[in-house]
Amino acid sequence: MVKRIVLNVNTPEISKATSFYQNILGLDLLMDHGWIATYGLAHQQMDIQISFASEGGSGTQTPDLSIEVDNLEEVLKKIKSAGFTIEYGPVDESWGVRRFYTRNPFGKLVNILSHI
Repeated sequence: MVKRIVLNVNTPEISKATSFYQNILGLDLLMDHGWIATYGLAHQQMDIQISFASEGGSGTQTPDLSIEVDNLEEVLKKIKSAGFTIEYGPVDESWGVRRFYTRNPFGKLVNILSHI
């Protein structure tokens, strides 16, 4: 039985993750061995999900990663003030989410969403 699925992003600039994943999204640094840094929420079990898509919905590019947040407008404000570009949205989608796309410091397309 699967206990966890971990997304690994290959980069020589691991420290760039701090600005996006810890400072903006509020994740904890769970592990740091120098060659790998893992972010998540300490003491919280996360659901296991893996998605396969031909597009991102509404005719958008399939994002590399989707992150659900509890306050989309607050995260949007932090993303903009940190200088990240919004590539799509924010928009209320017909399937019940409000979302926007941005790119993380490694160029990966990230879908940030909240359920409406």
